[in-house]
Amino acid sequence: MRARIRAGDREAFADLYDQYARAVYNHALRLTGDWSEAEEAMSETFLAAWRTRDAVEPEGGSLKPWLLGIATHKARNSNRSLRRRLAFLARHPQPPAVEDFADESAGRIDDARRLAAVHDALGKLRRQDREVFALCVSAGLDYRQAAESLGIPVGTVRSRLSRARARLARLSSAQLDQKEPEPRGHRGEVESEAAFAAMFLQEETG
Repeated sequence: MRARIRAGDREAFADLYDQYARAVYNHALRLTGDWSEAEEAMSETFLAAWRTRDAVEPEGGSLKPWLLGIATHKARNSNRSLRRRLAFLARHPQPPAVEDFADESAGRIDDARRLAAVHDALGKLRRQDREVFALCVSAGLDYRQAAESLGIPVGTVRSRLSRARARLARLSSAQLDQKEPEPRGHRGEVESEAAFAAMFLQEETG
């Protein structure tokens, strides 16, 4: 696969897309917290992968770490762009709200709230820790693969992941108490913000 990708084999690249598009999208979604931003980041990831295919090492295992490394960079740029747009909107009057009458909107609103809750919790982490958490806990990469994705030592991955987990655990009670009341029994299912984040982030989204 690696040799074919390096050689610009379009069929091999199509197979690469089919195999990892969902993983790339989900990773971008976890980092951006926005469906449209995640879709854009996914598209840009595979475009960048095609343009830089000659950087793929001839020998090695899965190309997932390489793709998720690109996706992490694209999501990082997307978040910067989003902050600029929000700053622009803050300087202008807010347009009047338009009511959405679509029946299926209720489910999407609920999904959006869950995603926002997780993204809010992860947003309290340092960017570097959040990226490692998303790669290791959510995307399922091991320490070596995460280090390969980010271009950092394995020891740095370990320390950042440990710091991220500790930070999420400290946020648990305060964060959950600030959320809207949940159906009875839900609180018992989610004992901490870290558990909530891990539970949701491991789901397939999209």
